[in-house]
Amino acid sequence: MTDSILSKAATMEIPINSNGDSRTAEDDSLEQDLQQVMVSGPNLNETNIVSGGYGGAAEGIIPTSSIKGPAIRFNPEYFDRRCGNGPKPDIRSKSRGIAPSHSATSRIANQPGHYPAPSMHHSNSNPSMMSEEATRGVAVEKFDTMKKWSINTYKCTKQMFSERFGRGTKTVDLELEAQIDVLRETKIKYERILRLAHELTNHFYNMVQTQQALGDTFADLSQKSPELQDEFGYNAETQRLLCKNGETLLGAINFFVSSINTLVNKTMEDTLMTIKMYENARLEFDAYRTDLEELSVGPQDAAAMVRIEIAQQQYQIQKDKYERLHSDVSIKLKFLEENKVKVMHKQLLLFHNAISAYFAGNQQQLEQALRQFNVKLKPSGSDKPSWLEEQ
Repeated sequence: MTDSILSKAATMEIPINSNGDSRTAEDDSLEQDLQQVMVSGPNLNETNIVSGGYGGAAEGIIPTSSIKGPAIRFNPEYFDRRCGNGPKPDIRSKSRGIAPSHSATSRIANQPGHYPAPSMHHSNSNPSMMSEEATRGVAVEKFDTMKKWSINTYKCTKQMFSERFGRGTKTVDLELEAQIDVLRETKIKYERILRLAHELTNHFYNMVQTQQALGDTFADLSQKSPELQDEFGYNAETQRLLCKNGETLLGAINFFVSSINTLVNKTMEDTLMTIKMYENARLEFDAYRTDLEELSVGPQDAAAMVRIEIAQQQYQIQKDKYERLHSDVSIKLKFLEENKVKVMHKQLLLFHNAISAYFAGNQQQLEQALRQFNVKLKPSGSDKPSWLEEQ
């Protein structure tokens, strides 16, 4: 029995020539199987690997349903055996993996069609690369904007606290600051005039509506009370006249309110917005000026000189902005003062003449005052509001 086992093991030896390459029928079959696996790529669970010369057909068929993992796996023990450096193989070790020879591997690797076309890869990757570059550029731009804003906010906040605690210096134009304070006080007073004029308009409108209802009631009673017909008739006519003059005066007051509202909430507000921009520019100018002064008194090495040069450029930019807004505020304050005097002269004269004529009972003078200032009244009986009420 020992002789039988030895003779059977002898049949399982793989002859290797002096060059380390075997050229048996088993190798040819193995190479064909490997080529088929590499080209068509079937699943090893769906086929069998056949190799001959290992003691019979039954022993040369390896069922692949028990193989787990990738289709081809490198087995160093099998490679050593093929090179003649390892022990003789056992037939049961065939199920552990298959190692191709050098010649089979080189022939399979040289076969065309195993690699995808590079042109398709580049055609698909170019749009994605361009999109990534565009996204990266936008992100970098946003980061730079946020960085500049953060540095500017830090400098301005530091300067503001330094001024409030008396540690920092502040650029002040005394004459311009006095004009700005006067404008703010004037705006507060004009807002009070506008609020009171609104209240007068509402109260006077209610009075006119009451006079009209009272006149209609007197007229109705004059028709139903023959013994008091004349008395009710006189009072009804008086209330109608007062109502008509009240509507005329109401038109003059509405025109006065509209003009004051334009002066306060548009002209003055626009000037104050420019003043606010000027004050922010002044704060930024002082912040960068202080930064430049601190760098100038520090060490004068190469790195410090570069920082000083950059700070000098930023200081010049803020200085130009500050001087431009300073000039804009001065011009707007001058024109605002001229416009305010012109508008208020006209509106105050209209208000005085209309009020005096109404309470004097002079209807002709009241109508003349409105014609003098080009005030148009709403037609009687019109439900549509006039352009004065829409302002």
